[in-house]
Amino acid sequence: MKAILFTPVRYLKNFQFWLLGIAAGLIAIHLTVTWRFGDINLLGVSVLFWLAVSSLIWRKRSCLNLESGALSSLLGALLVAIVLLKSTSLTGSHFIRLSPFLSAVGLALLASGFKGLKQYWQELTVLFFLGVPQVILSSLSIDTSLITAQFAAFILWYLGFEVSRQGVYINLPGGGVEVYPGCSGLENMAHLLGLAILFLAMFPMNWGQKILAPIVAVTLAFLVNGFRVAFMTVLAASSQLETFEYWHKGGGSLVFSLIAVLLFGLFCLFSIRQQEPVERDTA
Repeated sequence: MKAILFTPVRYLKNFQFWLLGIAAGLIAIHLTVTWRFGDINLLGVSVLFWLAVSSLIWRKRSCLNLESGALSSLLGALLVAIVLLKSTSLTGSHFIRLSPFLSAVGLALLASGFKGLKQYWQELTVLFFLGVPQVILSSLSIDTSLITAQFAAFILWYLGFEVSRQGVYINLPGGGVEVYPGCSGLENMAHLLGLAILFLAMFPMNWGQKILAPIVAVTLAFLVNGFRVAFMTVLAASSQLETFEYWHKGGGSLVFSLIAVLLFGLFCLFSIRQQEPVERDTA
């Protein structure tokens, strides 16, 4: 009787061990590939998202139903294999952004099958917003350069500069800039939107805050990027080319992203503190 009970228990423990090992390997591969690709911004965000997802899984580890069928296990293994094979020969950043979500779906199918996917809806949603929206927006060729140029020109006009604008070109007396799609702030808006989804997954909020958080995230990213473009225009007009390159492509380019994240962090802190009195009153 003991031998009969011991075998499935040992199998279950081995099964969990293999799932944990595969998950750790996929995370390590994704972070390594991202680092080698040179996308420092995505690397930092990826570390944060993977830690958050691991924490969410750990919280509910004791109540997860780990039963998977043959078809779901086969599909899950296929997704994991695709991620592993594709990671060895990357030619662009799109798959780096897609691989965390594909890896999570593959692992979920291996662990719990099609019926058990709903157990991981939070984790799958978080990893979806890590990189999938950027890929979708890029594929649809959505461009907000004109809106960004209009807002940056308004900032300069409001601050007293003699600014003129022709489409996506912003001009000052000494020079100007062209707002490319890559500088429109769309990627930063997608990043901050992902952080908003992560915040809502980690901290339970009321419906008003759930609606407000993504709006605030996207708005902050757009506003901060608008000030960045205005600042870059001033640098270009003053012929400070080395300084311009530093703030455009060098280490200074991350400062404005950091400012947007910090501002959104303050909003999250305020939302959490607003929620605490409500929870105490309810208790």
